[in-house]
Parts: sequence; structure tokens; C-alpha cells
Amino acid sequence: MAGSETVYIKADRNVEVTKPEVTLGDVLKIECSNPNMVPKLNTLKLLKFHHTDKKHQNRTAVSILRVIQCIHEQYPNIDVQNMGETDFIVTYEEQQTAGGAVHYMKAAVVVVISFIGAAFSIMAFNNDVDTTKMFSQIYELLTGNKSDGFTILELTYCIGLVIGILTFFNHFGKKKFSVDPTPMEVEMRLYENDIQSTLIETYSRKEKELDVGANSTGSHRT
Repeated sequence: MAGSETVYIKADRNVEVTKPEVTLGDVLKIECSNPNMVPKLNTLKLLKFHHTDKKHQNRTAVSILRVIQCIHEQYPNIDVQNMGETDFIVTYEEQQTAGGAVHYMKAAVVVVISFIGAAFSIMAFNNDVDTTKMFSQIYELLTGNKSDGFTILELTYCIGLVIGILTFFNHFGKKKFSVDPTPMEVEMRLYENDIQSTLIETYSRKEKELDVGANSTGSHRT
């Protein structure tokens, strides 16, 4: 093999696998000018999980140096260029697909809890600022009549509240109003990034990260 041959690898921050024996192809995107090399590199074994917990879920952090070492053990003359993360998380979880009725039940529970929570928050805010009294005073000031609590102000407030929520969250059901990510998607992404960074730092500090010189056949558990 020519010494100038270069392989480009890219790993995402968090990778989920469904089989205990993990190969490079399971966790990496690999590109090489020699198309015959990619299938060979994809089959190289990186690590092996031994699930012993009741939930059948294991997780470990892997250094990209361990990946490069794994490649050089078989192909020492390859020049490896990393285009992705320097550390990434590999999670092994056995797939347990629940029935359709269970999914609908979970969705219904989430919808009910979200609705009750949102309604409570809105009512608590309105009660805190005494919106009813404020609307009553505005209505009486503009019309000279005493408000009965069900006026055009309350109606337009309710309509505006719905429009404001839909505009802020940028979607209704599966329909999005623009191509931009919703605030919820942004917050979830930030939350995921914080979790992944914390996991990697924790594995690194406890010296449990799969790095150069580590045993790839050892047991990895959360």
C-alpha cells in the first residue's frame, strides 16, 4: 500500500448501535481515494459491549486516537485525517419496539400533562398580574360600561395568546411555518450537547474513556 494513501474519518458526537460488537463502520463515516479500502476499514472491530444490566443498555466514551490506533494496527502506512469529533459517545441498546397502542397512550399522556401544565402557567400568570381587573378597568374606561368578564378584550386576548404561542414555537402539529428550527428544537439540542459534554468529561476524569492502549474487548456499562 502506498504510504501517501489518506483516509478521512468523521464521527458524530453521539452514536447509538444495536449490536454488542461495534465496528468502525458502525460509528464512523469513512472516505478514501481507494474505494477498496473503505469496506475493509468498516469491518475493523472497535469495541465490544457485555450487557449485564437489567435495562440492556451500555455506554462508553471513545477517543478518536483509539480509532486511529485501531486502523494503524492493521494498516500502519495509512494517513488518517479526522474530520469530526475528537471524542464521541457510543451507546448500545437492544431494540424493544412497543406496540402501536402503547405509543398512542404515551403520546396522549404527554399531551394531557403538557396541556395541564401550560394552562396552569397561563392562569397563574394572569392571576399574578390580575389580568381580569386590568381588562375590566380598560373596558370601563373606553366604553363607560361595567365589564361582565366576557368582553371583546378577553376574546382578542385569547386569540392573540394562541397566535403568539404558535408563532413562537414555529409549528402546529407536523406543519412548520418557516425553515428555522423551533425554540424547543434549539433548547433540546443545547440540552443534548450539555449532556454529551458532561458524559465525555466524566469518562475522561474517571479514566474510563476508550483511548489508546485500552482493551477493546472489555465490558462497558453506564
